Amino acid sequence: MRCDWLIVGAGFSGCVLAERLASQANKRVIVVERRGYIGGTAHDAYDEHGILIHTHGPHIFHTNYRHVVDYLSQFTSWRPYHHRVEAMIDGKLVPLPFNLNSLHALFPTRLADSIEAQLVEKHGFGSDVPILELRRSDDPELRVLADYVYEKVFANYNLKHWGLSPEELDPAVTARVPVRISRDNRYFRDVYQGVPAEGYTAMFRRMLDHPNIRLLLQTDYADVRDEIECEKAVFTGPIDEFFDLRFGALPYRSMRFHHANHGVEWLQEVGVVNYPNDHDFIRMTEHKRITGQVAPTTTTTSEYPEAYVQGRNEPYYPIPREDNRTLHRKYLGEANKLDGRVVFAGRLGCYQYYNMDQAVDSALALFDREARS
Repeated sequence: MRCDWLIVGAGFSGCVLAERLASQANKRVIVVERRGYIGGTAHDAYDEHGILIHTHGPHIFHTNYRHVVDYLSQFTSWRPYHHRVEAMIDGKLVPLPFNLNSLHALFPTRLADSIEAQLVEKHGFGSDVPILELRRSDDPELRVLADYVYEKVFANYNLKHWGLSPEELDPAVTARVPVRISRDNRYFRDVYQGVPAEGYTAMFRRMLDHPNIRLLLQTDYADVRDEIECEKAVFTGPIDEFFDLRFGALPYRSMRFHHANHGVEWLQEVGVVNYPNDHDFIRMTEHKRITGQVAPTTTTTSEYPEAYVQGRNEPYYPIPREDNRTLHRKYLGEANKLDGRVVFAGRLGCYQYYNMDQAVDSALALFDREARS
């Protein structure tokens, strides 16, 4: 088999690059995907009850990048959706990120009023404060709040999700879900928020629907690498596995998903409920809350974090720690020796905790660089 570009992986990064190379540069592209479907972890499909579910957990598109929205809008219309998440804390469901509404739901009125006043005075209404920063406060009441939120919201959730405490991870991880000094119960505050109106898979299918693109599903790169002749390749899988773990395995976290249908129209008040301290799973998603689908029953997905073991499960999350980045830099050194013949992209290829919009933005930038070279 011959092509101009070989792309390994049909997730966001692979699909964007394949589409751009085929449609804008008139390149012949072969996309190799180990799974039997496109979309990577953003894949969605209808279950046996006719409910559209996000197979690998909830994927809500949110961004401030207008160019990313404009690009994807060539392949989908959008269902506007403002994501809401609640957490089960001390028997009560409260908004996440933890905000002033959460504070008043869990703390006595007088203490909550006092803490709110100090939060607004010290940090400003509408601001986000990382929990680890709040724990360094010299105000005793703010420390009470910080310790409570740390224990009830962050500590056990991090241990379940990452297998590490918040202090063992980069501060950027805890900063993703801060204490929010506002009454805005939306999980994200980006300008653009929603989900593809017909689902992610339909969007990806349109992206790959080009005569210059050949898609090979259920095909492992290792099985065809010697059969495909190409000028360049994009690898979106784990960079350490591309180099046969030459310097040792990069750590990832994996996830196991349990899908269940319920004989009621609705089960939750919001799209996602987190369980930081209860159960082995970390959150439960009710997909109809996200997609807006009308159906007499509802389907949920519970997520169980677990360690990644090559060949047994899937690598979902690069673990953001400095020692892991040091190991990653060794693999980057090997990548540089390939003289641009193979480029690495995506969350796994770059060992970066990308959101979907970041993956698209990075892939578009990569195409621009390659088009100029």
